[in-house]
Amino acid sequence: MGLLNALMGNSSEVSPDKILHEFEPILIEGEVIVKSFKLIRDMFVFTNKRLILVDKQGVTGSKTDFMTIPYKSVNYFSKRSASLLDLDAEILIWVKGSETPIQKDFRKGENINDVYKTLSSFVLA
Repeated sequence: MGLLNALMGNSSEVSPDKILHEFEPILIEGEVIVKSFKLIRDMFVFTNKRLILVDKQGVTGSKTDFMTIPYKSVNYFSKRSASLLDLDAEILIWVKGSETPIQKDFRKGENINDVYKTLSSFVLA
């Protein structure tokens, strides 16, 4: 089901143990990965200190952008759910100092709710 979710564009939860080696060089002392979600090649990585948005770029994914968003910098966020005729949904995150939100697109699937709930639990804590 995980492979099917990835092919359809749905996010799937990834065990922190599976990605620790990749993220260990950029984690600060005392920082741990709490939850992570993969969306085909991109990822949402929630640590106890920040959200890391991973954007694999290019056809081969040879370039990777790691965007850090401290939870305290999130002004507000929203989820645009898909309608019955629309297969897409989005999460939008407004960060202090920027008028334009960061937008991450999802295909219709319930896992957008898992990402949204996780974001809510860190930003609203």
